Amino acid sequence: MINKLVNKIRKTGAPIVVGLDPTMKFVPEHIQKKAFAEYGETLKGAAEAIWQYNKAIIDNIYDLIPAVKPQIAMYEQFGIEGLIAFQKTVEYCKQKELIVIGDIKRGDIGSTSEAYAVGHLGQVKVGNTMCRGFDEDFVTVNPYLGSDGVKPFIKVCSEEKKGIFVLVKTSNPSSGELQDRLVRAKAECGGAGVDRPLYELVGEQVAAWGAECMGESYSYIGAVVGATYPEQGKILREIMPKAFILVPGYGAQGGKGADLIHFFNKDGLGAIVNSSRGIIAAYQQEQYAEYGAENFADASRAAVLAMKEDIAQALAERA
Repeated sequence: MINKLVNKIRKTGAPIVVGLDPTMKFVPEHIQKKAFAEYGETLKGAAEAIWQYNKAIIDNIYDLIPAVKPQIAMYEQFGIEGLIAFQKTVEYCKQKELIVIGDIKRGDIGSTSEAYAVGHLGQVKVGNTMCRGFDEDFVTVNPYLGSDGVKPFIKVCSEEKKGIFVLVKTSNPSSGELQDRLVRAKAECGGAGVDRPLYELVGEQVAAWGAECMGESYSYIGAVVGATYPEQGKILREIMPKAFILVPGYGAQGGKGADLIHFFNKDGLGAIVNSSRGIIAAYQQEQYAEYGAENFADASRAAVLAMKEDIAQALAERA
């Protein structure tokens, strides 16, 4: 799947993933009214509104981008009906030949981790039949339970030729409370060792895991590194040269194209940049207000094109 992602980025010229992270405050009133008229102000009504909102955006942007990233919590808040909307969104994106990154941030051990991996990336046996659950192409994984939590995902990735993005240095402001903590690393030739940030050590572990799961030029094991920390991104790019980096934090969280150049390798690949509400709720932003709520999906398309140009310009200036 990493080979397919690389090829789609080359084809579209857009190292962009759109985060499908809907909340009801993003869904235009006319969509909500129609869904509530059919299902009432219920969880099913909310899930229907979100599904129709997603579908309209996907229809308007699928030809511009290689991938989408639905955040499962935004669907789970609506219970089973929300998960049905999540499943419908995943299936529809795959019909449009988009790569789906399930933003699930799972982290557990043993059989629980195996079940998460199977449910989202693999196949589960039901009687004599092998069935697929959510069937994303990649998922995000929390590594802070160690190898016990990650290796079940790696096993399924190897079997299914799918991938994961491991949280290394996340975009949120408080990430440094843990991820920047200095840890005494063992010296290679004995001695006292040196203090290094925890995110660097996690990055080295990602590189080691990834060496066992290589595609043509990049590993099936990638990393999440926030756009809001460009200097750390530069360091981690060197530590993980064969890992694709999923870069959140663009747009609404403050990241911009000029911050991203060091996340990419010299071949112009190696990173895919996420924008969520900056695209799906673009119509609520001043620069796209002219589209109005009725044409929210057209505003999303315009936001994708602007993001594509911003990143391309930054990379061209680096070259």
